Amino acid sequence: MSSGNLAKVEAKNAAEVGQGLPLSETAQKLLRPDLTPGQYLAVLMEQRLYPDAIRFLASALPKREAVWWACGCIRAMPDPLDAPAAIALQAAEKWAADPSDENRRAAMPAAEAVGLAHPAGCIAAACFWSGGSLAPPDLPPVAPAAHLTAHVVTASLLLAAVRAEPVQAPEKQRQFLKLGLDVASGVNRWKEPAPK
Repeated sequence: MSSGNLAKVEAKNAAEVGQGLPLSETAQKLLRPDLTPGQYLAVLMEQRLYPDAIRFLASALPKREAVWWACGCIRAMPDPLDAPAAIALQAAEKWAADPSDENRRAAMPAAEAVGLAHPAGCIAAACFWSGGSLAPPDLPPVAPAAHLTAHVVTASLLLAAVRAEPVQAPEKQRQFLKLGLDVASGVNRWKEPAPK
């Protein structure tokens, strides 16, 4: 699994992304300023530190790409989604394709309907927390913390990996990372909305 072409990752070195992330002790020891994000990700995957690699990639990607990545992983889960989860996933996909404030705000009620214990609820919430204001439109703006989307994308992927057959979680995480690398390279993208 190659992690060389991360065209969508803007950071020049791994330390820019990894500094301050809640990585495992082993992953922190492997983080060096001379490594590019792709090189560090390759090291994490070689060491089978898949949760750390997921956390790192979710933080390295732009928010829109990180959400799209998680949507693809959730859609690939073997167990079918119930109606609230399917609606939450669709809301997240809609925001990724068209990150308008209207779509961002519409994702939160969908997240609340399914709950944050479900990967689809997490990813819809990640959209709402991606920017804009957390306050209702008629109140003074309250900006979300910059790291919220990456943290919730990570949570959604880690939840998705253990939702069914948790013993297979490492293999699922590896597959999620493969999908993430496709998103990071620009190969896997959303369909652009039709012009209005």
